[in-house]
Amino acid sequence: MRVLVADDERLLADTVAEGLRRFSMAVDVCYDGDGALERIGVNRYDVAVLDRDMPGATGDEVCRSLAGSDAGTRVLLLTAAAGIRDRVAGLGLGADDYLTKPFAFAELVARVQALGRRSTPALPPVLERHGVVLDVAQHTATRDGRPLGLSPKEFAVLHVLMRAGGRVVSAEELLEQAWDEFADPFTNAVRVTVMTLRKKLGQPSVVHTVPKAGYRIGEPE
Repeated sequence: MRVLVADDERLLADTVAEGLRRFSMAVDVCYDGDGALERIGVNRYDVAVLDRDMPGATGDEVCRSLAGSDAGTRVLLLTAAAGIRDRVAGLGLGADDYLTKPFAFAELVARVQALGRRSTPALPPVLERHGVVLDVAQHTATRDGRPLGLSPKEFAVLHVLMRAGGRVVSAEELLEQAWDEFADPFTNAVRVTVMTLRKKLGQPSVVHTVPKAGYRIGEPE
């Protein structure tokens, strides 16, 4: 899942981003509305977490822009305004969810995960392919009942492959969905992560390389 966090409270934004990354999300961060508009014009996000009161373009304006596009990005608005009228107004902008400050981080993670599951096509919170079970909400992965102990990046790559349901996923697509905007497209990060993921999945192999195309998850070889 790729997430945009936009909040002018830098410490809060950075803390939220770092916490979401621990749940294997690729997170880009900006501290004003203009930066958020710039990023959504370049990248495709599953979820945007937006502070309503930001310098430059407001979170409301960014929300309207996303709601009026065909990007399919789900929007979670963050605000200190807790009144019913404020929540109704925020949802009226096209937001999918609303969370008031201060908030419990566990609740924020749960709401972001829930919004990610509402992407098109909708996917269940637990994915199972060829004996591999990925529980996104609990952030656990097993194969034939054996815990895999994946790193956040390995978990993210496996999630992308399992969401694809056997379709070939290119290295570029993995880089786009599992890494943030600072990832170097010329590194071998994808290849190395797939290699370590294969080792943890064990034999027989279920992650296959398709020459000159990418990777897919399929029947054990």
